[in-house]
Amino acid sequence: MDPGRLTQAGACEWHIEPTGKMNVPAVLYADEELIRGMDDKVFEQASNVAMLPGIVRASYAMPDAHWGYGFPIGGVAAFDAAAGGVVSGGGVGFDISCGVRSMLTNIDADRIRAHQRELADALFEKVPAGVGSTSAIHLTDEGLDEMLAGGAEWAVRSGWGEMRDLDRIEERGRMRGGNPGYISPRAHKRQRHEMGTLGSGNHYLEVQQVTEIHDAEAARGFGLSPEHIVVTIHCGSRGLGHQIGTEFLAEMAAEAPKQGIDLPERELACARLDSDLGKRYLGAMWAGINCALANREIIGHFAREVFAQVFPDAELDLLYDVSHNTCKIEWHAVDGVEKDLFIHRKGATRAFGPGHDDLPAALKPFGQPVLIGGSMGTGSHILAGTATSEAKAFSSACHGAGRRMSRHQALKNWKGRQVVDDLAERGIIVRSHTSRGIAEEAPGAYKDVDAVVDAAEKAGLARKVARLVPLICIKG
Repeated sequence: MDPGRLTQAGACEWHIEPTGKMNVPAVLYADEELIRGMDDKVFEQASNVAMLPGIVRASYAMPDAHWGYGFPIGGVAAFDAAAGGVVSGGGVGFDISCGVRSMLTNIDADRIRAHQRELADALFEKVPAGVGSTSAIHLTDEGLDEMLAGGAEWAVRSGWGEMRDLDRIEERGRMRGGNPGYISPRAHKRQRHEMGTLGSGNHYLEVQQVTEIHDAEAARGFGLSPEHIVVTIHCGSRGLGHQIGTEFLAEMAAEAPKQGIDLPERELACARLDSDLGKRYLGAMWAGINCALANREIIGHFAREVFAQVFPDAELDLLYDVSHNTCKIEWHAVDGVEKDLFIHRKGATRAFGPGHDDLPAALKPFGQPVLIGGSMGTGSHILAGTATSEAKAFSSACHGAGRRMSRHQALKNWKGRQVVDDLAERGIIVRSHTSRGIAEEAPGAYKDVDAVVDAAEKAGLARKVARLVPLICIKG
């Protein structure tokens, strides 16, 4: 992207001024190098989002932004129902509530290295991964509906997880308003055997070592210390979320003209928040969030079982679990007035600052843990939400490194075996059912996660707390 097309408002803030049908400006948070590395579709998509009815303040793009379906991945936008605002399936994404869970351990890196292959093999055997992967959990119709309404609460009640986890999950593990009755039989069917599975693409389970501490006080508050091990899980709502997105986007595209919505492009299909379609989508999508929260809780339970098998004294405590692809009602200040807004985050994470009412007491002094996944084989980061993020982008931050090339391009540049061998030489063990999937997710296919995180901090979206590097990576 040519920075000359933008108005620079700070070292890491760029504006697309409103023109044509744009109701608000678009704001991109990135340094100049990251801006130059973004594809032009980010400019186009961020501008198109700014044209949607009822949008508040601005259309935002995070430092890891790249082309997506409808919204750019890394896109954030808030809508006011009272002003004719909309909910957009393209502003949530197909992998509803794809997110990250990080668990602290009492095991240090040396002990992991002494049992690295044993642990990798045991995790790979225990946690189903890949396209179409299924688990030993088979849900009845009644069980499916209970899961879709109950989220991680349901998983804990069912024996997969611990009650203490719920305080460290956004929405305390259950998205109220999730309505299984708005989900089709086909979506139900796709999820019946997929609970506790990673799926494919960029999803993973990693055993990571803390290598750098940037904020000692916040690190102590989060329970992070050098050399210790963190288990991080990245996955979402699997086939169910994809089916919800597919079905409702088609319905929204057909319904939009009847609701008087002039779509900038078909992929931004949406519905008025106060319409029957809008309410049904929200109920189904919030049930999809519950599915993802339950799924990550179950995988976390599996990880605890494996660690106990290899290290009988192992303890895994949840640091935090937060989603990326969501639309949720949140209380925010606009022009000095507090109001309920529908916040879309597509490939972006919530980043509440210190003292926020939604944070558990132990985390309030430091802000919400912001979990940033790197590309396979590179570093990941844990950040903390800031007070400034509220005004910057409705308390939002980047969610990962962000792709710099398509999966198709990655396949032309790398072979899976080559990637596995290269990482093994660096002391990183990768386990996957598919060589193709590894090549698609090669580290070189992604942006520099350190640069993305630096830009997020400079922009005031979140502050750096710790950096981690992988020792084991279980890939879908």
